Amino acid sequence: MHADLDSSEESSMPIPYDSLSDDFSVYMYVNSQSTLPNQRETVLHFFESIQKSFPGMCHFQARDQTDFILEEDRDQGPYRWVGLEAKRLGSGFINPPSLESADQLHERILDLAPAHLNLIGLDCEALDVVFVFDFVYRGNHDEVVAEALGFYTVFENFLTQPKARVIGCEPVLMLALEDDLQLQCRLSVETRTTAYQVRTGQYGEDPISVYLTVRQYWNGRNRLSFVESYRRQRTICQELVDNYIVPSVITPLARVIEAKQ
Repeated sequence: MHADLDSSEESSMPIPYDSLSDDFSVYMYVNSQSTLPNQRETVLHFFESIQKSFPGMCHFQARDQTDFILEEDRDQGPYRWVGLEAKRLGSGFINPPSLESADQLHERILDLAPAHLNLIGLDCEALDVVFVFDFVYRGNHDEVVAEALGFYTVFENFLTQPKARVIGCEPVLMLALEDDLQLQCRLSVETRTTAYQVRTGQYGEDPISVYLTVRQYWNGRNRLSFVESYRRQRTICQELVDNYIVPSVITPLARVIEAKQ
């Protein structure tokens, strides 16, 4: 009855971030207090139910009999994945055509998980919703991040010492969004340049990644369902990205990369 979920994607609103970075993704994670089921029959039945909703997800892998993943063909452009680990259930949509299409995946996983994996609120540690922006840049990632985020202004004398080169700049900022500290957000930038690359000038094509995570701690007291919490957190993610992250992080980063290429 859910095999036609993909049919509504064409009518969804275009994603607002597709032109801001090389890749954009929406991830969801449920972190469990106890070990999730890993019996063959349970795992396969769970993933089979997912495949009925998203028939393109046909690549299944079992890693060490504790980690399982089901995904679409990565070479076809946008693709979905679902992963089951010992204490974490995750899903992701890379380059979704709309935020609504990403919601369809994550909400379907959260609908299926309680019955198939016995995942309940009492056992949940936290639910994460993550927006990811990837920028492919062949050069010193850390210098780009330092320049884009104003480090050369704030730490000008320190960074402009003779022969100084930035070889590490991965800022992380965490905020509590409510008085009880149970709803939090984390902004982080991950660079992938090594000291060897800086020394030799031989850079790869790995991306600079900007992550915005909105986490809801559960502690057995959250009265929302998993789906309701996901919708609330996804909305908060979008508001934070639109109002703060795009103008303060994404746009400056894109400008510096464009100027250096």
